[in-house]
Amino acid sequence: MEQRLEPLFTPWKIGNCEIKNRFVLTSMGGTDLFGWMEKNHFDKAGAHFILEVAKNGAGLVMPGCQPVYNPMFGQWLHKNKKMYSDLKEWMPEFHKTGAKLFVQLTAGFGRSFTVSKMMESLYTNKFLRAVSKPFMNLDKITASASPSPNRWSDKVPSREMTVAEIRQLIDAFAESARLLKDAGVDGVEVHAVHEGYLLDQFTLLYVNKRTDEYGGSFENRYRFAVEIVQAIKKACGKDFPVSLRYSVLSKTKGFRQGALPGEDYVEVGRDMAESERAAKYLQDAGYDCLNCDNGTYDAWYWAHPPVYMPENCNLADVEHIKRFVDIPVICAGRLDPRTAADSVAAGRLDGAGFARPFLADQQWIVKLREGREADIRPCILCHNGCFNMCHYKGVPNDQELSDSLHLARCAVNAETMQWNKHYIRKTTSPKTVHIIGGGIGGMEAARVLKLRGHKPVLHEKTGELGGAFIAASAESYKGKLRDLLAWYRRQMTELGIEVHLNDEVTDLSVFRGSPVIVATGAVPRLLRRVPGYEKMIEACQYLRGAATGETVAVIGGGLTGSEIAYELALQGKKPVIVEMKDDLVSQKGVCLANSSYLREWFALHKVPVYLETTLKEVRDGVIVCTAKDGKELEIPCDSVISCAGYISAPLPETGRAKLVGDCRRVGNLRSVVWDAYEAAMKI
Repeated sequence: MEQRLEPLFTPWKIGNCEIKNRFVLTSMGGTDLFGWMEKNHFDKAGAHFILEVAKNGAGLVMPGCQPVYNPMFGQWLHKNKKMYSDLKEWMPEFHKTGAKLFVQLTAGFGRSFTVSKMMESLYTNKFLRAVSKPFMNLDKITASASPSPNRWSDKVPSREMTVAEIRQLIDAFAESARLLKDAGVDGVEVHAVHEGYLLDQFTLLYVNKRTDEYGGSFENRYRFAVEIVQAIKKACGKDFPVSLRYSVLSKTKGFRQGALPGEDYVEVGRDMAESERAAKYLQDAGYDCLNCDNGTYDAWYWAHPPVYMPENCNLADVEHIKRFVDIPVICAGRLDPRTAADSVAAGRLDGAGFARPFLADQQWIVKLREGREADIRPCILCHNGCFNMCHYKGVPNDQELSDSLHLARCAVNAETMQWNKHYIRKTTSPKTVHIIGGGIGGMEAARVLKLRGHKPVLHEKTGELGGAFIAASAESYKGKLRDLLAWYRRQMTELGIEVHLNDEVTDLSVFRGSPVIVATGAVPRLLRRVPGYEKMIEACQYLRGAATGETVAVIGGGLTGSEIAYELALQGKKPVIVEMKDDLVSQKGVCLANSSYLREWFALHKVPVYLETTLKEVRDGVIVCTAKDGKELEIPCDSVISCAGYISAPLPETGRAKLVGDCRRVGNLRSVVWDAYEAAMKI
């Protein structure tokens, strides 16, 4: 093992609970032991994931977040005793790993509850509102510290919670914790002063306008969190460890307004002076550990850092807050293991929190310890399988219901949290399978086929593997994507897969008698009807190195166009974005943490954005566009990059061949990887 990493493999304590190393699986929605947004039950998929993480080296595992009052069906967590008996039966198997388990409990979402179009209909229609109340009481679910706007929708405002409702939740925390202790868990975590969830809404001045004992003064605003830990300690004993999920800083300018890294802004939530006081106050109330990051739902990119956020984005603030408490402190948020090890060694941090890396590769700690870092399947920070809740102008959360109910999956690992349908089944009839296209889809299909016992043969028309992903991973901030590409290429070598480069296949009849998978991807949509379109640089051409001038018009403000504009700005160029729709990144499947970062970054850095604007003509030194009002405008520029999307490009006459990825249907990395996995399992 690399010497620099050794501090992460040293023991530590939370209260009287000794933990074997500093690696902490921090909580993620969907990793719950008692189900997620569904009828309360012992969740076997969540338990499987947690056990795999524990078997492979994690010291402390924190599944969550487990609502004490389930938003779906109005269930109280403590009332289904069978769940706890099932958990008690499972706990000895977990403890064989040597890991410790703290179950995270949450009061809920309040104004942060992710409202969808369907939920808007349920709330705004009196009849539907009454009919849906038994399984989705939005008036109760979205209630907050004070009347306030929902994070996702103006149509479902939050009312003020009653004192009776507050006390009911406090009692539910205590009883749920008691049952968890009796079931054999090592501790609990209260999802309280964190990320702008319900309990945090009580602490934040811009949300909490109450005039009773739960509002106004510092002590009153933190009373809810204090009374919860006091109730848990009374029910479970003072030696039962209780961790607190804690956002050091809110990084928030107002409702739906986050503050970006390095931005000069006025904090409306918790600033550092209040945080220093709050951390000590909460410790003295009875909390045994602070599990920290930053942000609120209004500044979501701090708690769920996209690829654009800097590594270790929360570490400096967490290290600072540790100076004000005597209890252990954990940091999470794009944490680099070596940097975390340095911090632990220096006494500036106690636990290193990781979440999404475990979704991509449950064995990554083992591989890190054994010096096999190149074998780690990397998380690319896309949020697409794990947490792709979206929002753009006029549209609430547009995440598909199936995604909302099945979080904690992974775009790059089709098996994670899908073991009921995605697992390697050895073939009883080995075949030679020809795969046309050596992009991510083709390589994933080849990998799965080989593991099953088939003989995949990969045909790639260019001189290197990677396909469109080479361009997709080219921007300076996409090192994690390049790591994934390197991982796939290494898999081809390690598994001994036959690869033919510079081998363009145009006629599948030569493989008659053998199964064929076609993974030829997509081709750019060219704006041929626009006069002067030939003067434009296509997005992939730019990403593969085509030169541009100083001022660059980016035609298309979807994810590709916005990321290219962001890269241009990082390189010192002057991008101008032209988008036909009424907002940037107005597409499904892009997490709010990702899209809001880009939108707010462009606004902060005054990148010109022309919405509801259509390209009419490209001339030398200028583009001509039609604005929303029908007026013509000219935008000076040195270069033009077309980001108009892609069109599926299957081979002609594919016959009975299986089409996977973008050549079947243009999607994203998740659809490509999962599609390829499933196709390979059907041969």
